[in-house]
Amino acid sequence: MLKKLAIGALALAFVAPTLGLVGIGLIMNPATTSTCTVDGLFVRNVPDSLTVTTASGHTFELNKQQLTHAATVITVGSEIEGVTRDALKISLMAALTESTLRMLANTGTYPESGDYPNDGNGSDHDSLGLFQMRPQSGWGTVAELMDPKYQAAAFFGGPTGPNYPSPRGLLDIPGWQSMGLGEVAQAVEVSAFPDRYDNYAPVAEKILVTLTTGSATASASSADSAVRTVPATKPTVSSKVVFPLPEGTWAVTDGFGPRIDPISGKQSTHYGLDLGAADGTPILAAVDGVVTVAEFTSSYGGLIIIEHQVGGETVATAYAHMWQHGIHVIAGERVIAGQHIGDVGSSGYSTGAHLHFEVRPGGTNGTAIDPAAWLNAHNAADLPEATTGPSGCTNWGA
Repeated sequence: MLKKLAIGALALAFVAPTLGLVGIGLIMNPATTSTCTVDGLFVRNVPDSLTVTTASGHTFELNKQQLTHAATVITVGSEIEGVTRDALKISLMAALTESTLRMLANTGTYPESGDYPNDGNGSDHDSLGLFQMRPQSGWGTVAELMDPKYQAAAFFGGPTGPNYPSPRGLLDIPGWQSMGLGEVAQAVEVSAFPDRYDNYAPVAEKILVTLTTGSATASASSADSAVRTVPATKPTVSSKVVFPLPEGTWAVTDGFGPRIDPISGKQSTHYGLDLGAADGTPILAAVDGVVTVAEFTSSYGGLIIIEHQVGGETVATAYAHMWQHGIHVIAGERVIAGQHIGDVGSSGYSTGAHLHFEVRPGGTNGTAIDPAAWLNAHNAADLPEATTGPSGCTNWGA
């Protein structure tokens, strides 16, 4: 088993705003000591930030801490026999999808994980770290999985991997070289949503091109070269709207407007859209934005509110009824459309597993409008809309 190691000479203090967890960023400085990598590549200086765009067109910014973790993954992988440039790219695609290249503790399941250097708190079952590996699945102990070098080595696997022969790392997947990149990532991660990884392929490619130099960069395509010209400045704000649950996982169970309260049996007003889904179904950020609320309340249960700029106007989206361990973001965190921010639950004022979704023009404390109409207007859905507002008569679903 690998032991916890210090990487490089600098440390970056990172404070998770809501939880007060202190993370120490392990910053590599290959400018002074270059590390030979796959196909003659060398890890070089890690920039302060990098603007990237996913295959689906979402643009966002990676900070130095995230890029440092990427450099760690590249360096660890380059030292393992059998790891190719494609394998490095696959590893970055997986870490981007699972954690957005953040070392996440999970204090809900493992309180001691918050004592290790981390970039914030996650709460996906008992998952930890960059690749969201689970101690209960045999990936390692909490102490081991809170080490980014250990996680990278475990992801690549192979005969020298700390997890050999099971769970399988990339090198343990028969015929992985002839499989699609996202398919390989899925074979290692065994995710319930296997199609997510390919979305980060262009991001992983840009990270590789930016952080490395050497003979392999000459083989990059002209399209990759065009990507390299994008300056590492503040991200372009995208107002693209996506549906807040994965396709095929949900059904509308209640709409916006007056209704008979399912618990009290009295006339009431429903300010959101209820989407029934299995407990644990990933909840997705509807638009790029900044988390303003991530907390557990008595009526909403687990609640996340995100503020966005859509069409030049401020609008907030709210996501409710997650279990306490099902909230995966913190207040102040910047998220991108389609990012996994939480899991469907049935906490608070709820009769079953579902997502209560609200849209509030003006921001966090704005007055809610019909979410179905808003999603439809932004080409994110084709839902039946309320025929009247909250003060009118109920005729939803017509």
